[in-house]
Amino acid sequence: MTMHGAGVRVSTGAAVVGALIVWVALLGPLITLLAHLTPASVVSALSQPGAFQPLLTSVTASLVALAVILLLGTPLAYLMARGRLPFPRIWEAGVLLPLLTPPLVIGLLLIFMVGPATPIGAALSHLNLTASDTFFALVVAEIYESVPFYVLGAMAAFATVDPALEQAAALLGDGRWRTWRRVTAPLAAPGLANALAVTWARAMGAFGAVLIIAYHPFGLPMQIWVTLQETGLRSALPYALVLLVVALPLPVGAYLWSAHARRRL
Repeated sequence: MTMHGAGVRVSTGAAVVGALIVWVALLGPLITLLAHLTPASVVSALSQPGAFQPLLTSVTASLVALAVILLLGTPLAYLMARGRLPFPRIWEAGVLLPLLTPPLVIGLLLIFMVGPATPIGAALSHLNLTASDTFFALVVAEIYESVPFYVLGAMAAFATVDPALEQAAALLGDGRWRTWRRVTAPLAAPGLANALAVTWARAMGAFGAVLIIAYHPFGLPMQIWVTLQETGLRSALPYALVLLVVALPLPVGAYLWSAHARRRL
């Protein structure tokens, strides 16, 4: 019995050490970033003329992308979670494929799908829009890189809501919208918040597809890349810090809030 207990303690200790190693390794890039930055280097980089324009461009484009994804992705996620679409596996595959496709490939294919020389591109030109090196192209690229994260996350969130509760609300006289507002949305809110926050981080950090179809206007990821190419690794670090400061707090906050909300429920 004693030997068995000692063996369990050794196994637990080894597991804790292994978990600690993985945890530190995952945080390694962030630790490295902070170790190679000085306040002077950050101030020097961000005091340059136009230094905050990439931040404004990224935040604005990501907010627009997030609004489109929220508006169009939420109904899709709900219908998929409730199995109300025909051939559900095909719908799921349609969401998974963009997630599994390398972002550079997505950008390349977007050129052939919505670029100026395509039928869709010609139709967009009548609306004074073009999906090549414009703010609109940046939004499109961010949507394609980040929408699967929201749809899959929202689908999982809706799946945690017991359909019996929605049916009970309907039997009590609530219409679909009232049931959604009073039952479905509040119960799914923690998962939806996580999905939306992760989508925000992905949109802010979108690069592969952006590099192909929206090199201009520079958002933060492109600014990091261009600075890296022109002046070297260290000069790009302050912009990397800005991107992390803007992109990460929302996912971390959403995770903490959703964990608290789940415990309360």
